[in-house]
Amino acid sequence: MPDVYVIPLTTRFRGITVREGMLLRGPAGWGEFCPFADYDDRESVPWLAAAREAAEQGWPEPVRDRVPVNCIVPAVGPQRAQEIVRASGCATAKVKVADASGSLPEDLERVAAVRDALGPAGAIRVDANAAWSVDEAVTAIRELDRVAGGLQYVEQPCRSVEELAAVRRRVDTPIAADESIRRAEDPLRVAVAGAADIAVLKCAPLGGVRRALAVAEACGLPCVVSSALETSVGMAAELALAGALPQLDMACGLGTGALLTTDVVAEPFVPRDGWLPVPRSAPEPVLRDQVPAAPERERWWQERLARVDALARG
Repeated sequence: MPDVYVIPLTTRFRGITVREGMLLRGPAGWGEFCPFADYDDRESVPWLAAAREAAEQGWPEPVRDRVPVNCIVPAVGPQRAQEIVRASGCATAKVKVADASGSLPEDLERVAAVRDALGPAGAIRVDANAAWSVDEAVTAIRELDRVAGGLQYVEQPCRSVEELAAVRRRVDTPIAADESIRRAEDPLRVAVAGAADIAVLKCAPLGGVRRALAVAEACGLPCVVSSALETSVGMAAELALAGALPQLDMACGLGTGALLTTDVVAEPFVPRDGWLPVPRSAPEPVLRDQVPAAPERERWWQERLARVDALARG
């Protein structure tokens, strides 16, 4: 039976304070099934496909043995933001913005603090998780770009593909699409609509490493690989994707292990001087018994897995 884990976060992120998921074992090793609660059963089918790819097939051969990563700066105060950046050793920082209505003044302080910590040569990218309207996005992006001394890109400023395209026409800062790709029925639509300059890929919601590689090839955009806040078991698949992409010009968003208070493996994937290794398989979750779910959460996940599995089998 798959193991269900529950791990508190170090700070609130993406509206949650606890990360939950399941660990599946197969002939090729371990996979992780951890769609967020706001994903319905149909949307969760690709997450199960990604877990089964890892557990049953393994991944394509990599073309590199390590990948650069950004540090993650949640919606924290400026002093804490600087501490996170300086401790990370990363040359790129991804900063959470638009965490609450009217948060732009705090966002500007946070981004300015990150620039101070990174120095002029570092790259700053911000993520709004589709929180803004088009006009709000245009205003915020211009201000954030100013205090950052130039943003590398803004990730998912608005919800719809049409809104992304409208923002992109009005600002000079590159626009990256995340939710518009991983939650779209057609992940290629964002490129066709001229809505994005950069594609953010997460192999779990896209259905696995092979499926994500196909999306990368078809969309023709520069790609950034990012995590879905997995444990190191699921992170291994994201690293396998980053390792197998033919072109990788920007740092990956794979430093999210720092947001977990603990992990299920003995040696978690923690960046060293801004880099992570590319594994050939997921690490053994030897500590999984230390983060068990309560019985009611165990039942919830087992029932969810059964429903998603039924949909996957058609």
